[in-house]
Amino acid sequence: MHCHQQSPGYSRRDFLTKTSLGLGALTLGSLLAPVQAWGKTGPGNGGVLGQTHFAPKAKRIIYLFQSGAPSQLDLFDYKPLLNQRNGEELPESIRKGQRLTGMTAGQASFPLAGSIFKFQQHGQSGAWVSELMPHTAKVVDELCFVKSMYTEAINHDPAATFIQTGSQLPGRPSMGAWISYGLGSDNENLPAFVVLVTKDKFGQPLYARLWGNGFLPSQHQGVQFRPGKNPVLYLANPPGVSGQQRKEQLDYLAQLEQLNHQDLGDPEILARMAQYEMAFRMQTSVPEIMDISGEPDYIYELYGPDSRKPGTFAANCLLARRLAERNVKFIQLYHQGWDQHGNLPAGIKTQCKETDQPTAALITDLKQRGMLEDTLVIWGGEFGRTNYSQGKLTPTNYGRDHHPKCYTLFMAGAGVKKGFSYGATDDFGYNIVQNPVHIHDFQATIMQLLGIDHERLTFKFQGRRYRLTDVHGKVVRELLS
Repeated sequence: MHCHQQSPGYSRRDFLTKTSLGLGALTLGSLLAPVQAWGKTGPGNGGVLGQTHFAPKAKRIIYLFQSGAPSQLDLFDYKPLLNQRNGEELPESIRKGQRLTGMTAGQASFPLAGSIFKFQQHGQSGAWVSELMPHTAKVVDELCFVKSMYTEAINHDPAATFIQTGSQLPGRPSMGAWISYGLGSDNENLPAFVVLVTKDKFGQPLYARLWGNGFLPSQHQGVQFRPGKNPVLYLANPPGVSGQQRKEQLDYLAQLEQLNHQDLGDPEILARMAQYEMAFRMQTSVPEIMDISGEPDYIYELYGPDSRKPGTFAANCLLARRLAERNVKFIQLYHQGWDQHGNLPAGIKTQCKETDQPTAALITDLKQRGMLEDTLVIWGGEFGRTNYSQGKLTPTNYGRDHHPKCYTLFMAGAGVKKGFSYGATDDFGYNIVQNPVHIHDFQATIMQLLGIDHERLTFKFQGRRYRLTDVHGKVVRELLS
C-alpha cells in the first residue's frame, strides 16, 4: 500500500492558520466585488472594496457631532402652537403612552414649553431658523434639513453609540472605521479617519470606542488629534532618538513581525505594522497640518475669534477644512454640552455662540474653495428634546428631557439637495407625521453618497456577517441631488 509522506511538523492546524488569511481574503474579495467599476478607492492604500460599488458623489465627510442632543424645538423645528399653549398639559392623545426617561417619568405634570427664542424664515428656501443661529441662517440655501430623524435609544450612551456604530451595544466598528475599511485612504501620510474633540467642554462623556474599529483591523480606528505640543499621543520620538534611528528600528521590527505573521497568520500583526509605518510618516505631516499660523486674517475672521484658540470648536472646524484639503476621508468633530435638562435658555445660548459661526464658516470656506462639491458636511446629535418642560416651567426658564421619537439634523455639500427640508413632525413637535428617517436609513444614505452599497460592505465576525446598518436600513433617495 502506497502512502504519501507527510511533512514533519506541518499539521492540519498549521495549514489552516497559514492559509486562512489568503483564502479569507479571496473569499471576501469575491463577496464584495462590485457589479460596476468606478475607479479605485485610494492611491496604494485602498480599502477592501478596491473599487466603489457605484459612482461616489462625496469624496470625504466632515461630521460635526453635537454631543448631548441639541433642542430641535429651539433651533430649527418651529412650533408656534407650543407658544400658544405654553404651560398647558401635554395631551395624552399626542404622547400616546410613549416611553419616558426616569428623569421625568415621575413628574405629576408635563407642561408644554414653547421656545422663548424668535424664529424667522431665511433664504430662498424660506427655512425657519432660531435667532440663536444667525450665521447658519445665512447659509440655509446650502442646507438639507432632515426634520424626521428618530432613534431607538432614549439615553445618551446607547444613542450616541447607535448613531456612530449602528448598534446600541458597544463593540461595533464606528462609521468612520467602516469607511476607512471599505475605501482606504487618499493620503498616504495621514489616517483616513481623524477625530477632533472640543477642549475643556463637559457633558455626556465621550468614549474612544465611539470612533473605534470594533472587530475591524485596528488601523481603521479614528486617530484623535489634540491641541498642544503633542497632537497625537506617543507620535514624537523620545529624547535622544533621531528620525533615522526610529526608521531603522521600524525596519528591523517589520522584519521580525513578518516572521511572526508567517508563523501565526494573525492579520492584526500586519495591521499593527501599518500603524507603525503611518505613525512614522505622521511625524512630518501632523505638525504641518496643525500649524494654522499661516492662515490669513480673513479666514480667522470668517471662523470667529475662537478660531485663534487651539482646541476650540472654531479652531477644529478650521483644522477640518485643512484635513479635507489633504483628502482625509472621514473627519469627525465632537462638541459636548448640549444636554440641557434644566436652564436650557442660558445653556443653549452658550452652545450656539461656540458653534454657529464656525459651522457656517466651514460650509462657506469649503464652497469658496470649490470643495463643497465633493465634501459632505453633517451637523446633529444623538436624539431630540421633549416639547414639555423637565422641572418647573417659568416665563424665562425651562428644561427639556430626552426625546428619541423625532429630531432634526442637517447636511450640506456633495450629493444632497440644497435649500431642502425633508420630513415633518406634528404641531406639537412630538411625533413624526411625514417621512420618518431611522438611524440606519441615515447611515445607508451616507454610505450611498460615498459610492458604497451598505448591504454589501460586510465583515465576518464570530460566525456572522456584520455591516454598519445591521439588518435593515434604506437609502433616503429623496435627499439626494
